Amino acid sequence: MNDNRFKTKTENGKTYIFDSNRKKYVVLTDEEWVRQNILFYLVHEMKYPQSLISVEKQIKVGSRNRRYDIVIYKETIPWLIIECKRESEVLNQQVLSQLLSYNSTLRVAYLTITNGKQVMTYDIAQRSWNNSFPTFDENK
Repeated sequence: MNDNRFKTKTENGKTYIFDSNRKKYVVLTDEEWVRQNILFYLVHEMKYPQSLISVEKQIKVGSRNRRYDIVIYKETIPWLIIECKRESEVLNQQVLSQLLSYNSTLRVAYLTITNGKQVMTYDIAQRSWNNSFPTFDENK
């Protein structure tokens, strides 16, 4: 899992990767590897503003505290939720249900589930699925 786009370190037998959004090293799990690659792609390829990306924050879903993977904002409004899974995990109804529970609180325009190999995005206004991330246009 070593890649020169990312800073990693090993301490006490555990590998850590630097998350430039959270500004700290986090344990490098299979899911974290997918999350970091998606974040890199969104910022460097899709040109999403890094300042509008929120990673691993706690939200209240009903009476429970949950943590989403990635939320992209348009100004101060949540616009896109991304749920990341490790590459070997199948994107199924259970993963989608998890994402929908977050959206009951956040009310975004787009929902994305990904395992790094597959991307599935639902456009709520169009009621349609596609296999890419929405284009970030600050004027829309």
